[in-house]
Amino acid sequence: MNTVTRDLANEDDALVLDGVLKSYGDVDVIHGIDLAIQEGEFIVFVGPSGCGKSTLLRMIAGLENLSGGEIRIDGRRVNDVPASERDLAMVFQSYALYPHMSVAKNLSFGLENLRVDKDEIKERVNSASRLLQIEALMSRRPGQLSGGQRQRVAIGRAIVRQPRIFLFDEPLSNLDAELRVQMRGEISALHHRLGNTMIYVTHDQTEAMTMADRIVVLSGGRIEQFGAPLELYNRPANRFVAGFIGSPRMNFLEGRLEAVNTLAVAGIPSVHLARPVATLPARPDVALGIRPEDVLIADELEAGDPVSVGTQVPATANGVEQLGSESYLYCSLPDGQTLTVHHAGQTRVRRGDTVQLVFATAAAHVFDSTGELVVPG
Repeated sequence: MNTVTRDLANEDDALVLDGVLKSYGDVDVIHGIDLAIQEGEFIVFVGPSGCGKSTLLRMIAGLENLSGGEIRIDGRRVNDVPASERDLAMVFQSYALYPHMSVAKNLSFGLENLRVDKDEIKERVNSASRLLQIEALMSRRPGQLSGGQRQRVAIGRAIVRQPRIFLFDEPLSNLDAELRVQMRGEISALHHRLGNTMIYVTHDQTEAMTMADRIVVLSGGRIEQFGAPLELYNRPANRFVAGFIGSPRMNFLEGRLEAVNTLAVAGIPSVHLARPVATLPARPDVALGIRPEDVLIADELEAGDPVSVGTQVPATANGVEQLGSESYLYCSLPDGQTLTVHHAGQTRVRRGDTVQLVFATAAAHVFDSTGELVVPG
């Protein structure tokens, strides 16, 4: 076992991945993943398309062979254990329901194949239908159900198996926006009631932030960061995580370190950093990372607001979105760089206006030319 996994793993972990590799011929897609998931956690794998999150989930499920490394469930090595014997249940994006069977039959069919006692099957099916509030749908077929109802049936089919770990592979991506919000709340509530370990794959970082106990951010088959949602939001390990976690995404302004505590960016020769750089990097080219809510409109600051004494930056509002309770400005700076401003409440700014912006630099991050964090916010 390598050092990373040894430091994380303990006897109570439900799942451990130790140096897991996956290759298709000469193409490496998973590059030595080390991960320890604790009993009862809700873990979300998140990342852009092609980052390896679904491949990793399928390897855990036993639907993909490993090219190297080891997977352990409750301390038991399962590399060569068939999917049907891993005590896992998977919910797919496509629902994967039998169209010719009723809801009740879809729920019971897998248990019947496992030769579970009929009374036990009836009890499990009834319990799952009550839990998911689908009792009135039991005689219908999938074609007679809405997308949300089908997804509840798919989840119910996993519940009746009473698995050790639930696996969800982008289960809400086929639903409309309003129903996704409702269903992610229902899945979170289900986790709270059942207490099982759950691993959930999504490309939607809002789902990750709202549902997870901890998030695994993946890129190019590697873990960029693993931690609690607000830990990733407030203390991203690198520019990739900072840009991926948060909606709208973090603004990045290219600049240059002039001293350990001074940055030239967006036409401003001396932006003072809240924390100095420990050592100046070999290349002074850096990026200032600042979230939209930390870019403030000078004319709309409260009198005496301490950030109002900072350097003001002129910008042009190329677009304004008024949402009632909040507003978004899409601005360009004198040097041509663009950024997004999130303003709490309504704004007087209109498209084409020149506005004075103030950066809350205490909340800003600085990343070097390789994307590594050199000054945390």
